[in-house]
Amino acid sequence: MVNAVMQRPSNPAFSGLSPFGRLAVTHALSVAGDACFTVALATSTFFAVRPGAARGNVILYLCLTMVPFAVVAPLIGPALDRSRGGRRTLLALGCVARAILLLLMAKYHSGVTLYVLAFGVLVFSKGHAVAKSALVPTLVQGDHQDFVQANSRLALISVIAGLTAGLPAAGLAKLFGIQAALILGAVFLFAGAFCAFRIPRAARTNRVEETPADKASLHAPSIVLAGSAMGILRGGVGFVSFFIAFAFKNSQSLLGAALAVSTVGGLIGVVGAPFVRKYVKQELVLILSLLVPGVVALFAARTHTNFALIVTAFVVAIFAGGGRLVFDSLVQRDAHDAARGRAFARFETRFQIVWVIGALIPVAITMTKQIGLFLLGIALCFGGLTYIGGLRAARNRRLPPALLPGSDPATAAADGAAPKPPPAPPAPKSRKDSTRPAPEVVDP
Repeated sequence: MVNAVMQRPSNPAFSGLSPFGRLAVTHALSVAGDACFTVALATSTFFAVRPGAARGNVILYLCLTMVPFAVVAPLIGPALDRSRGGRRTLLALGCVARAILLLLMAKYHSGVTLYVLAFGVLVFSKGHAVAKSALVPTLVQGDHQDFVQANSRLALISVIAGLTAGLPAAGLAKLFGIQAALILGAVFLFAGAFCAFRIPRAARTNRVEETPADKASLHAPSIVLAGSAMGILRGGVGFVSFFIAFAFKNSQSLLGAALAVSTVGGLIGVVGAPFVRKYVKQELVLILSLLVPGVVALFAARTHTNFALIVTAFVVAIFAGGGRLVFDSLVQRDAHDAARGRAFARFETRFQIVWVIGALIPVAITMTKQIGLFLLGIALCFGGLTYIGGLRAARNRRLPPALLPGSDPATAAADGAAPKPPPAPPAPKSRKDSTRPAPEVVDP
């Protein structure tokens, strides 16, 4: 990959790379920088917590993770859709801003200043995630199935880049302190900013306010119902993550096994989603992503053993990874290009809130494995069945074709499609007409 990136006649930095390939390189470097940041932050604060204060600090951490989205949803999302080249510009500026913040953290790595700088890193990191998702449809040439494959590749790149950068960062932090890990992360992010400016510009959108067509695409049942289903799945992921953390807090081996199988499960979901999408529609994949883990959790609640809990975490990780890719492709398919930044910003905010709510339940309430698995299974199955009911109701209602699940509202709106008015009621017959049949008209 390095040789391919470093050769090109006009620009030696990008030889033979497609527009999507340039986004992939930028994303890999951004994830590598975030991995170094995570390692440094964990080394400085997370593992320096007294066991008796763990739950209180975890609750505070979960609440703080929602704060960056107060900036992402109302500010960054609309900015992506308004400016010329705004999505790639945000990628570049976000990388530069995070690199500078990491260098400042290397100098001020204790006290309140550390949290303020870390907050800034989180804000720009979430902005990167939104811009990356909004850029995919403009860089991928193909049908809707290609969106799933593109999202799968980006997710796989995230895992590989995170591991590749995280391990050296951990070693540097162990040998030379967290300053070395932060400086390494800044180097990755500066390189990512350089690569971001090589991504082609997106089409310009001069509209400041959402048009009716934009609003219709964002409120299409295919997007709204999928967003609700994905929100329940994200809440289940948050619940499982912290339920396992506290269930296995006294056993490092069990906790390590759960983390390992969750990582492997996520990789399986990321790699398998494009293959499943070849034979199954996006909506059906989301349904299975809720019902299969829900049924597994209900069966695991019958035995409520450590093995059953680890298997549940494995299955949830598989379908959560694949389901998220499918949801992103669904939004990329049905949302207008001029409103995709806002769409992803809004859904990222909602998903993070639901994830925190799901994580807070096992943190705030102590429960047995049986009760926890049972609640998880009920919630996921309820989400899957509700999604099925919503899809059936949307198809039974007389919706315009652009708003039906599985349609393309952007194309329909561009063609001028509009919902047909209901037929006028027949005029009431007079008494004379009611007693005498109307003459038959024969078309010559």
